[in-house]
Amino acid sequence: MDQTDRYLASLSEDGRYRLLIEAVTDYAIFSLDPMGTVTTWNPGAQRFKGYTAGEIIGQHFSRFYTEEDQKAGLPARALETAKRDGKFEAEGWRVRKDGSRFWAYVVIDPIRHPSGDIIGFAKVTRDLTERREAQEKIEKARESSLQARKLEAVGQLTGGIAHDFNNLLTAVLGSLELLRKRLPDDPKSTALLENAVQGAQRGTTLTKRMLAFARNYELNREVIGIPELVRGMTDLLQRSVGPSYNLETRFPLSLKAVEVDANQLELALLNLTLNARDAMPDGGDIILAAREESVAAAHSGLEAGKYIRVSVADTGEGMDEETLRKATEPFFTTKGIGKGTGLGLSMVHGFAEQSGGRLILYSAKDRGTTAELWLPVAKTSVQSVAPGQTVPAKSTRPLTILAVDDDALVLMNTVAMLEDLGHTVFEAYSGKEALEILRREDSIDLVVTDQAMPKMTGTELAKVIRIEWPDIPVLLATGYADMGPRDEIGLSKLTKPYLPRDLAAAIVRLNPPRRKPDRVVPLHPQSRTAK
Repeated sequence: MDQTDRYLASLSEDGRYRLLIEAVTDYAIFSLDPMGTVTTWNPGAQRFKGYTAGEIIGQHFSRFYTEEDQKAGLPARALETAKRDGKFEAEGWRVRKDGSRFWAYVVIDPIRHPSGDIIGFAKVTRDLTERREAQEKIEKARESSLQARKLEAVGQLTGGIAHDFNNLLTAVLGSLELLRKRLPDDPKSTALLENAVQGAQRGTTLTKRMLAFARNYELNREVIGIPELVRGMTDLLQRSVGPSYNLETRFPLSLKAVEVDANQLELALLNLTLNARDAMPDGGDIILAAREESVAAAHSGLEAGKYIRVSVADTGEGMDEETLRKATEPFFTTKGIGKGTGLGLSMVHGFAEQSGGRLILYSAKDRGTTAELWLPVAKTSVQSVAPGQTVPAKSTRPLTILAVDDDALVLMNTVAMLEDLGHTVFEAYSGKEALEILRREDSIDLVVTDQAMPKMTGTELAKVIRIEWPDIPVLLATGYADMGPRDEIGLSKLTKPYLPRDLAAAIVRLNPPRRKPDRVVPLHPQSRTAK
């Protein structure tokens, strides 16, 4: 028998049990008298409760419970349950010596005399704080994933609906503009027409918000300076908020440019400013500011790099945590019925992320709100135009144009606008029909095509045209960013919904060459290759 065996043999049964308990450090194992006073204390209890045996033996075990649990009488109920049921088992918050809390799994068993009387309790506690935190992280990740899937589904639905509305509004606005030219000079008719145009334009604004939320709005990026853009819209902002509000701008003397869609940025700033106004019904200060920031490593949805942080701050009512958490969710609004769509902040959020940045909100109840737009710094500087200098306009000469769209309303409207501009127009309802016309007619100067068409998209049609008729330019009409990387082939784009002047300007920018009527029609690519 070796020394260890002799030592263990010399111990009584109680001694061996005590040796076992004192060797356990991952569990707090201690005993209580019938009233709940601590009578024994193992090293595991000292390790994660913080008390030495000398400090805690003789004290009531209720000091391990939170103040609210003590007031609720939980320690006494735990002992009563152990007496009645033979065991008490639960999880809950417990308190260490230093006042910090930990999440504990607790078991209390009654200790009985051979006669059956209870002479005390055995209490085992395990610290489950790390496991609880891990479970909470998993639940948060699962909740975030579910929310992301919900938003993705809503975004897809919203984007699809907005795309269809864009087509309808293209037909409505275009037809109204053409009708304006043909109406007699009658004040009542003109007023009704203007009312219809304003209603359609409000619909256009709403679809842009929906598409921006869905990140499906086709952004027209350009390099701009934030101070110059804000100064250009200061009068609009001040008129929008009214005289009861002091609108203040704070910009550094030198600030780098950003590359964004200027119209969408203006709309975003207008939305944020109107939200600030609505948060201060009795008037107040609205501060627009900007400064350059550097992000060293990717975090909070921002990639590492340099950003311009544009902020709109108010001194209004502010938001509580729950409202702040939901603020950018689609269709969530705290405004009254008819006073908000719930898409304003969603639109700004979508625009910021589609631009490579992020919208961040800071708010507290009765302490105001600050909305920050983080936008990446542009790689090139602003191309400024000298005061009074304008880009020379070019006249639009009559052309032969092929209009392609699978939507009959939009196609009819586009054809009417092009003919009103003095052009000769062929129309096609599909990419296949467009190619048949191109192979039959040798006088086509320009193709104006929709993007989202079944079987052959606008970009797919443009690729075929580039191969067979490389000198025919293509103008892509779309209000929906439904093009993947393979579709980005450098086409000129016209954003839906568009007015006759927008269509005319796009054609002027393309300046397509006039085709020769005696040009030989090229063969299909396969035939030409065989030749």
